[in-house]
Amino acid sequence: MDKKIKKKTWTLKRISTIGGVTLLVVFVGYQLLFADRRSKLNVEKDKITIAEVKRGVFQEFIPQTGTVEPSVTFYLDAIEGGQIKTVHKESGAMLKKGDVILELSNLNRELSVLSQEASLNESINRLRQTRLGLEQNDLSQQQQLALIENQLQILEPQYKRQKVLFEKELISKQDFEQTKANYEYNLKRKEITYKSYKSDSISRVRQLVQLNESERRMMTSLDGVSQILDNLIIKAPIDGQLTAPQMYEGQTVNPGQRMGQVDKVGSYKVSAQIDELYLPRIATGLKATTPYAGKDYELVITYIYPNINNGRFQVDMQFVGDTPEGIRRGGSLRLRIELGQSSEELLLPVGGFYKDTGGNWVFVVAEDETKAEKRSIRLGRKNTEHFEVLEGLEPGDRVITSSYDNFGDNEVLVLQ
Repeated sequence: MDKKIKKKTWTLKRISTIGGVTLLVVFVGYQLLFADRRSKLNVEKDKITIAEVKRGVFQEFIPQTGTVEPSVTFYLDAIEGGQIKTVHKESGAMLKKGDVILELSNLNRELSVLSQEASLNESINRLRQTRLGLEQNDLSQQQQLALIENQLQILEPQYKRQKVLFEKELISKQDFEQTKANYEYNLKRKEITYKSYKSDSISRVRQLVQLNESERRMMTSLDGVSQILDNLIIKAPIDGQLTAPQMYEGQTVNPGQRMGQVDKVGSYKVSAQIDELYLPRIATGLKATTPYAGKDYELVITYIYPNINNGRFQVDMQFVGDTPEGIRRGGSLRLRIELGQSSEELLLPVGGFYKDTGGNWVFVVAEDETKAEKRSIRLGRKNTEHFEVLEGLEPGDRVITSSYDNFGDNEVLVLQ
């Protein structure tokens, strides 16, 4: 007798089918709700550069190349032209102030100087003769006044006596009138001579002042003319080392021609050419540093030249403290010129990423270093080593700082 077999509700096939459909629904739901759908790119870790964001001292500076120059330089320019007569010192010689470097000869100039000296001496002699004449005239007038005074000293008592005698009719009228006439004549003569002497004295004083001033100017001119020949001798203006082109006897030298220079030895400055864009931010007193022989040396800007040539301006810097040993004139030094006060900031090392992102975003590496994600940031100031981070990063974050050229528009980098 046949037995009816009851069909099972949950067969293995049915359970498998329902389970598969459920897993598919869950997977699709997860993908729709939670899965990372950002674009990704596989990147080899050894082909990128990763740097850590740290806090540190930020110093804004510009790198420059400076040239070592003597701190004091006197240029030797020929005031007078001529031919070199004698060369006393060659280029490279160590000089003391006043040492004769070379002598020039200029026959025409020498004859001209002698002629000017003779003319001035003649004029000076004429002035002195004029002054002597004025002084002699003064003495002559004084002698006349003295003579008249002497006559009056004789005639006055005689006149008084004869007047008394004439009134008593003891002498003749003719004798009295003769004495009276002589006495009154000398009184009048004294008055006229004194007025003339007083007038002449005032004029004489004025003339003597003018003559003395003229003589003083002529003596000054004579000294100046004499110094013209001194200009044919070129001397060292300071203690130092001579730098000059090759000079030989008989060589022609033109007025104003530069014959060389004397540099103060052992004291140096550094000159640098800076782009004119930095001019508003450069001021005297700003500091700079330079590495030399494994040691950093500090400098300070002491002078800013006002002129701009070919888009650059020049500054002079002096060493603060020690001067590097062994530096020579004309040598080059690598400089870091500070543009302001240093401050503690969040720093991101400089890299090729900036030209691709403009500093608006970077790829930040995850802690497990399996991926790097795109993150928006904001950067501030920059020097040759670091960017100042204003927003978007924290200390310890690790950022890809190499070029992003090959990353395209992907938002996640899978590091392998």
